[in-house]
Amino acid sequence: MLARYSIVRGAPASSLPKGIRQDTRKHTRHVLRPTADMVEEVLGRADDASAWRTFTTNYRALLDARFSEDRGPFDALADLAREGDVYLGCNCPTAKNPDVRRCHTALALAFMKKHYPDLDVRKP
Repeated sequence: MLARYSIVRGAPASSLPKGIRQDTRKHTRHVLRPTADMVEEVLGRADDASAWRTFTTNYRALLDARFSEDRGPFDALADLAREGDVYLGCNCPTAKNPDVRRCHTALALAFMKKHYPDLDVRKP
């Protein structure tokens, strides 16, 4: 199963989802991370609906390019999620982005479901 969770600093371990948790925020090396510039742009214009549309277009293009260049990390993630519960982590929702459906993890889950239709993907 592949889903998302909110990374909360100082959260007790008992409140975290059981399974493999992967940090997919902009500063990581995760294959599903957005670029720092993309995140700064969308959060800087959080009240502008067109900013989210632009982020969505650019993020999907980024994932498509990474997938075309080297699908190995995507395949590995899919295999891991077939074997157990995997959670993609991000800080959303936040004050700047209170709608978790406007988090890159929601788009990443949709991307994974599209490319791996057999996966049990749970969207927010």
